[in-house]
Amino acid sequence: MQLQLQQFSARHPAAVSESVPAIRGVTMSIASGEQVAVIGPSGAGKTTFLHAVACALKPSSGQLLLNGLNPWAISRSDLQQLRGELFLAPQVPPLPPRQRVVTAVLAGRLPHMSLLQSLRSLFYPSDIPGAYAALQAFDLQEKIFERVDRLSGGERQRVGLARLLASAAKLWLVDEPLSALDPTRSSQALSTLTRSARERGATLVCTLHQVERALQAFPRIIGLRDGEVAFDLPAAEVSRVRLNDLYAQHEHELFGPAPLNEFPEQKPQPSQAVVMHCR
Repeated sequence: MQLQLQQFSARHPAAVSESVPAIRGVTMSIASGEQVAVIGPSGAGKTTFLHAVACALKPSSGQLLLNGLNPWAISRSDLQQLRGELFLAPQVPPLPPRQRVVTAVLAGRLPHMSLLQSLRSLFYPSDIPGAYAALQAFDLQEKIFERVDRLSGGERQRVGLARLLASAAKLWLVDEPLSALDPTRSSQALSTLTRSARERGATLVCTLHQVERALQAFPRIIGLRDGEVAFDLPAAEVSRVRLNDLYAQHEHELFGPAPLNEFPEQKPQPSQAVVMHCR
């Protein structure tokens, strides 16, 4: 799927209408099948950018085109169908605590299932081998019939990524997928995401705090600061000087926060209620 943004601006969903947009005047084009990392300090607008591209936020000005279509100028049914071609993987996946992992993974296919099929899949998972394969890509296959609330934070994050692999989406929008993973799991997750997207011809846009990993794994880097594009360059051309300017006054974030280690053997903490957002 191809993306085009023309002087695109968008506000955070909690912002008042008179506030300064979190994303301002962004113009760029991302080709079908391209892989792009978006970096920048906290508050730069990275998550708002992904939500706007995922058609979860209307632009306050400018235009977004997906495969040449303006999602806000088509019918509601066509917009719903278009959203089925997108997958937004949030940093903390909205997984119901009492749900089985197999059901959580296969939920990635809900946009392409009828109401009857989706209800049936809650009790009789429609494609256990497919869920197993998606989990196996992240070394989680043995957790397929576990309850979500028995997983560690890092395991839940990887289940969210396995849900992405189980989907039929053509545009993958992944928000901070390494925040709860140790270095080994981080390398595995990024390698799996980039390889799988390449094999399927999917477009991959990923926000990352870990600058070094972004430079190693992605051929194109977009730097966001204060809601604006500071640079849009091949990874080989992103110099230390540019990074220092991008993270000025946020130098402690330049090479990312220390990842949270996973402790699968540790007893999980009591789960909290999860707010679900239906697409």
